[in-house]
Amino acid sequence: MLVRLLRTYLRPYTREVSVVVVLVLIQTIANLYLPNLNADIINNGVAKGDIAYIWRTGAVMLGITLVLGLLAIAGVYWASLTSMGLGRDLREAVFSRVQGFSAMEMNRFGTASLITRNTNDVQQITLFMQIALTMMVMAPIMAIGGVIMALREDVQLSALLIIVIPVLAGIVAFMFTRAVPLFRSMQGKIDRINLILREQIMGVRVIRAFIRNDFESRRFESANYDLTATALTVNRLFVIAFPAVLAVMNLTTVAILWFGGHLVDSGSMPIGNVTAFLQYIMQILMSLMMAIALVILVPRAEASAARLNDVVTAGSSIEEAAEPITPETLTGMIELRNVTFGYPGGEKPVLHDLDFEVRPGQTTAIIGGTGSGKTTLLNLVPRFFDVSEGSLLVDGVDVRRQPLEHLWGRLGLVPQRAYLFSGTVASNLRFGNESATDEELWHALEVAQARDFVEEMDGRLDAPIDQGGTNVSGGQRQRLAIARALVKRPAIYLFDDCFSALDAGTDARLRAALRRETTQATVLIVAQRVSTIMHADRIIVLDEGRVEGIGTHDELMKTCEPYREIVESQLGEAAVA
Repeated sequence: MLVRLLRTYLRPYTREVSVVVVLVLIQTIANLYLPNLNADIINNGVAKGDIAYIWRTGAVMLGITLVLGLLAIAGVYWASLTSMGLGRDLREAVFSRVQGFSAMEMNRFGTASLITRNTNDVQQITLFMQIALTMMVMAPIMAIGGVIMALREDVQLSALLIIVIPVLAGIVAFMFTRAVPLFRSMQGKIDRINLILREQIMGVRVIRAFIRNDFESRRFESANYDLTATALTVNRLFVIAFPAVLAVMNLTTVAILWFGGHLVDSGSMPIGNVTAFLQYIMQILMSLMMAIALVILVPRAEASAARLNDVVTAGSSIEEAAEPITPETLTGMIELRNVTFGYPGGEKPVLHDLDFEVRPGQTTAIIGGTGSGKTTLLNLVPRFFDVSEGSLLVDGVDVRRQPLEHLWGRLGLVPQRAYLFSGTVASNLRFGNESATDEELWHALEVAQARDFVEEMDGRLDAPIDQGGTNVSGGQRQRLAIARALVKRPAIYLFDDCFSALDAGTDARLRAALRRETTQATVLIVAQRVSTIMHADRIIVLDEGRVEGIGTHDELMKTCEPYREIVESQLGEAAVA
């Protein structure tokens, strides 16, 4: 999976990777040449007392070392450029893909996991790439070159490699096979940590209100301990591996000096060649040490690559039509034709055989008990979900056939849970219409009954808004969200129980102002309170996903028993009578 991901996203950096490979190749060849020069100094300079030769050869070695330093700096620069660019592209790819996810894919991956994938997982790939472009390229070249140069020095002494290399390769293989599952498990446990932390931050008031601080602390400690235990298991693997490798290297050094000393004593090998051979063996072993160091990164990078690939290759259940159709007449009409919808994996449909129209210039309200499918129905209009059976038309064209941006451009949605973005009041209001003037913003605020409290805020339209709108009350958030939809001036307004935090007086004034403001638009309101929707032009009563009645308040009071029960439960028997 890691190779596949890199093959895809490294394509734009072919030139940079090639430069790094060439620079590392030159460095490795120069490093392999230095022991040979060192042997010449010992054999031809020190042994013969030729000081001039020592100076000349030493100067060459010093020059090569300086060039190596410059090449190393250039190599690190290009490697960093490539790895950071790769990280940027991966983050952009994940972000873009998530933007196209439907609610179904968001629920499948989870917010905490998606955040981890776009931060920690990308960081693991970036770190791996940074090291791989230097060490991973250098290690095999140095290992192969070192073997060739060692054989060139002495074939008989090189027989030690037949024992040493398989031992070290076995250590590397053992580390890799044991570490991959552990690192994959660690990434999942990091997801769990993020999930718990996110829940505790967002639900801090609920936790305190129910005195669950100790319980949540234990829950976090449990997840944290689980992650720590896995990390310690991984570290113990490397604690065993590195001393084992160092022991092999030291024993190899002793063996070379032992057998090499006998060869020098017998006159079969000059002492300079023994020194060079020892350096080549050390280079071979160092290349294997690099491989072991990479074993630390490869399993985690492999696990992260698999997780990132799951996101960037995930298809969305909501996709653009192959041949999209843009409606010719833009009226704002919504039509449901025998619509049935069930969530994937659900035992039965949530909505059953819905067949009605939501007409422009009218306010249509949907009311029903908890779980009757009101919000689900509203979510079908912007295609947060697709109908299971039947068809839902906007402006006479099935929403599944329309370009998504065209459809969304016609809608003004105020969700059940009003969400504001970090910035200012003005930046939030202009979210759907960047060219809106200050006068238009104030007008929208006035209609949404939000002008008074915005005028009292420091900075007024430039007053800061925290992430999620946590620095304003629930009712103020709802009114700002309504004003945001009004600034967009869409053809269709979708209000999903967004008046619940308002007092009765503010609710009444807001509904009256909305009626005057949206005379030409299609307005669809989902509400729990009868007082919010009793003056709507049409009221649709849902019960367990089925339409139990359609009409005005007065008509439904006469013909629809479920509606009468809702009115009686909220307004009392006097309202029914």
